[in-house]
Amino acid sequence: MNGYVYLVGAGPGDEGLITKKAIECLNRADIVLYDRLLNPSFLNYTKETCELIYCGKMPKNHTMRQEMINAHLLQFAKERKIVVRLKGGDPSIFGRVGEEAETLASANIPYEIVPGITSSIAASIYAGIPLTHRDYSNSVTLLTGHAKGPLTDHGKYTSSHNSDTI
Repeated sequence: MNGYVYLVGAGPGDEGLITKKAIECLNRADIVLYDRLLNPSFLNYTKETCELIYCGKMPKNHTMRQEMINAHLLQFAKERKIVVRLKGGDPSIFGRVGEEAETLASANIPYEIVPGITSSIAASIYAGIPLTHRDYSNSVTLLTGHAKGPLTDHGKYTSSHNSDTI
């Protein structure tokens, strides 16, 4: 029997924007692997015995490579631990949750993806600029500033995909 892995989005950092479900996952966790782009006070939602493992990444400076993070998720789940992989924002928006979910699924490790509020949406709302508006913009495109290989030409992308807000 294996443990369980929660792939959790912590939202953009505002204490009021982390979800109740994310807090519940943190309360249950035996181990939390957490990223750099989140409010460190969220780690206070864990129990005293919870092991906290920092695996933050900066461009060209990874505390822990993705392959090692994936290996830790598998190892801890096989040790019957409740594991939280905590990410800033929403784990499905440039958060590599797809790779982590594929790794877990291929090893038959049960997991759940817990969404968070992505920073692009929160920032626009805090700035008073909705990403869509019935009179001005009916679509949104999110583009990464980092890629595994060379970045595609964003100008060509947007002109060919007819997006109103980028």
